[in-house]
Amino acid sequence: MLKIRLKRCGRKKQTSFKIVVMNNLDKRDGQAVEELGFINPRTKEKYLNINKINYYLNFGAKPTKTVFNILNKAKIL
Repeated sequence: MLKIRLKRCGRKKQTSFKIVVMNNLDKRDGQAVEELGFINPRTKEKYLNINKINYYLNFGAKPTKTVFNILNKAKIL
């Protein structure tokens, strides 16, 4: 089953996250199927590829709770 979830990146204590599509059994920082966006909570910077996100949601991917909240605030869901 595919999940849309966050992948941690960045330096120590300066983290940022990539929004990716992954198999639900893979590790958090494992190999992603595709990258859908980027979020930096420190600078409030966001980039979301809406077309790809909608494609994977229609394909059957389930977002995690955190990603669901991010997508709600961006008015995608």
